[in-house]
Amino acid sequence: MQCITSATVADLFDIAATRRIEQAAAAALPHHTLMQRAGLAVARLAMAVAPHARTIWIACGPGNNGGDGFEAAAQLQHRGFLPIVTFAGDEDRLPPDARASLQRARDAGVIFAPEPPATWDLAIDALLGIGATRPLANAMADWLRQMHAMASPVLSVDVPSGLNADTGASSATPHPGALSPRFCLTFLTLKPGLFTAKGRDAAGTVWFDDLGCSGTAESPAARLAGAPADAPRSHASHKGNYGDVAVIGGAPGMAGAALLAGSAALHAGAGRVFVGLLDPDAAAVDLAQPELMLRDAKALDLSGMTAVCGCGGGADIRAVLPRVLATAAALVLDADALNAIANDGALQAQLASRARRGRPTVITPHPLEAARLLNCTAADVQADRLAAARQLASRYGVVAVLKGSGTVIAGDGSTPPVLNLTGNARLATAGTGDVLAGMIGAALATQRPAFEAAREAVWRHGHIADTWPAGAPPLTAGALARQAPC
Repeated sequence: MQCITSATVADLFDIAATRRIEQAAAAALPHHTLMQRAGLAVARLAMAVAPHARTIWIACGPGNNGGDGFEAAAQLQHRGFLPIVTFAGDEDRLPPDARASLQRARDAGVIFAPEPPATWDLAIDALLGIGATRPLANAMADWLRQMHAMASPVLSVDVPSGLNADTGASSATPHPGALSPRFCLTFLTLKPGLFTAKGRDAAGTVWFDDLGCSGTAESPAARLAGAPADAPRSHASHKGNYGDVAVIGGAPGMAGAALLAGSAALHAGAGRVFVGLLDPDAAAVDLAQPELMLRDAKALDLSGMTAVCGCGGGADIRAVLPRVLATAAALVLDADALNAIANDGALQAQLASRARRGRPTVITPHPLEAARLLNCTAADVQADRLAAARQLASRYGVVAVLKGSGTVIAGDGSTPPVLNLTGNARLATAGTGDVLAGMIGAALATQRPAFEAAREAVWRHGHIADTWPAGAPPLTAGALARQAPC
């Protein structure tokens, strides 16, 4: 059993592949083996999560997910705990393995009740499995709300009930005052939906057990990003080895966004950072960061630079985009640059042509910006973030960084998309996206492949938030930029 962390490198498999893996494993093992292993794994994790628990409420559904819950109840009963099972289903319609585990729970003396206990020390959600994404109703919906309204921890079996294991979309209605610590034990494969969209909040801490069935010929749908390797700098190096970054943005009243991106690029290790402000009345020097070389955006020669374009650009960014798209050696497009491109077919064609000319480009949209680029809604994007990121990458010939919970990085299709597990709500403040754009620009400037540059910068950006000291002042974008590691 393995706890999945932000440093974990692993393949993620969709529902269809997981079902094929499960069928192959079941065919190779004696009848009922997988469910017994799964139930034992749930019981062991339950004891680790709540070692002093007495009453453990196990809500079981009408399929094999419920069967795992029955099996866990039997194992917990044998170990001196008090499991109380509520069952939302028809015993006569249970799959054979689930029916066998139901009988094992009864033989062990497990209590079955029509309603949840008045109090419990741990709740186990074994209501629905990977394929059941229909809205929860009646008893199952009520039980799920009750679980998450209490302060006692909740352990989900395989996936949280109502969560789409492929996309992270959820049909479950969260309790408005949800208090419970959340854990999820997933089996056989890691699923993409656990790590993006609503999946991270629904699952909490994810544990994985392959049930003794490691190895598969199936192709992954995505991968976890994992921590980038440290790349120490050679003593015999100089600023030219680490490239030039040109930040272009900062229309009147929005210079701060461009300066944040420049600061992030500087602290992330770029050799030199130029900031081409679009405000004609901007100061000639940033006294707080004199290392940033302020220039007229139109005067910058981008042919040997990595450009970071759009941060605080407003409507003024439209006028400089044709030249940036045509000349920048490498390019990061963010914010207002993306909005301008979404509204202009000629700019879209210019963007797509960069890939044909071998010019690497990374785009960093949030869901609404992605929706504009794809001519859909933000809800459509969030309903399948992996698909949206792949579409962006394919349509525009770029590396797409779709920001949000479980940021998705998608490239040219030769490798699966990557899901990033660093970051938290500390990043929900103005300017942190500008910082990310600057960090990606610094990584691109060192000649890293665009996909790897984006993956590494996204991981480091979130890691700063994850390691921000408890009790320290709130994390601001300026502080985030200054923490960007070289």
